[in-house]
Amino acid sequence: MVKLQKDIDAIRINTRTEELAACSSTSVGVTRLPFTVESLKAERLVEDWMKAAGMTVRKDALSNIIGRYEGKDPTAPVLMIGSHLDSVIEAGKYDGILGVITGIEVVQTLKDNGIILNNPIEVVGFCDEEGVRFHSTFLGSKAIAGTFTAEDLERADGQGITIAEALKGIGIADPYAYREASRTPEELFAYLELHIEQGPVLEKENEPVGIVSGIAGATRFYFEIIGKPGHAGTVPVAIRQDALLGASDLISYIEHIAIKNQPLVATVGKLNVSPGASNVIPGLVTGTLDIRDLNVDRKKKAIDAILTESERVAKARGLQIRFEQVMEADPVYCDDRLVAVIEESISELDGSVISLVSGAGHDAMAMADVTNVAMIFVRCKDGLSHHPDEYVTVEDMGAGARVLYSTVIKMATKQY
Repeated sequence: MVKLQKDIDAIRINTRTEELAACSSTSVGVTRLPFTVESLKAERLVEDWMKAAGMTVRKDALSNIIGRYEGKDPTAPVLMIGSHLDSVIEAGKYDGILGVITGIEVVQTLKDNGIILNNPIEVVGFCDEEGVRFHSTFLGSKAIAGTFTAEDLERADGQGITIAEALKGIGIADPYAYREASRTPEELFAYLELHIEQGPVLEKENEPVGIVSGIAGATRFYFEIIGKPGHAGTVPVAIRQDALLGASDLISYIEHIAIKNQPLVATVGKLNVSPGASNVIPGLVTGTLDIRDLNVDRKKKAIDAILTESERVAKARGLQIRFEQVMEADPVYCDDRLVAVIEESISELDGSVISLVSGAGHDAMAMADVTNVAMIFVRCKDGLSHHPDEYVTVEDMGAGARVLYSTVIKMATKQY
């Protein structure tokens, strides 16, 4: 890569991360839900930074904030760089935010070096990726991808406020103009997203940056195990219909299947035991099962094995076990040509090429419905995310930004 007169400023990335972290409704970690006072404050900061980087800024009908750095050919397809501005409850500082700030830094570096590419670049701060407030993910990126619906506007938060009402509350006059936010495949060159890894692989490999080969598909179930409650002191263990013991058998098997089918992951993340008394045999257990894998066939076989095992456990313990599928998200594969460009950029910057599958969802999943996507992961300490202790070093921020910058330059000179 040609040496720049004005290089990426990793200190600036870090300083801006700290400034956005202050846009929080909690003092512990970062809590920034969409369409709130905190999100508006964050958007104003992002808008100022985008303008300083030479971008024109607008906000669409879903409150996505979009900065445009014009190209030599304003009619050419747009190279979009983005991530999200919202957070989970008491989150860390970097999830989503790092991708937005780094996108702005890349454009700032282009401007500072007097570089104008043929294609326009747009940096997007998506309004809601996490889905915490309205229990539906990728709201902002779905609007741009054209998969957001009028029914989505009627989703309500815990206080009964719908998305449409929340948008009006922050000054969006007509939330039903969301269709105007959508882009066509012809309008977009590609979508790039830089994000913290949220896992331990890069730290284990001692590499600051990695490439995402794809984002795992997810299947989620609600299950209930029905047994027979009874007195803990009078019913012999051998003849009990203990729903919790049935759950224990099943959860152990789920772990076995996940280990056998790595890198597939499976999680029983929620469990409720009823009646929930120390002296009563559990008569009912309800819970959730989340299974993720990039390989659709392997995931299906694992699910089938778990459902078959549930029948065996039910029969052996005299229980009823029911599974209800509540969510299905297809996997997304990153574009091979874009991945090759990122690999070249990492190699030229003296890094080792580490390919990763993302088990977490990202806006790139929604954007894949409208254009080719690729992702860059940046190392985070202990692989920790969605936690106040989430941490990325300034050096790693700079490494990720240089890879993204190099990738953007290379894409501008290659034909796709």
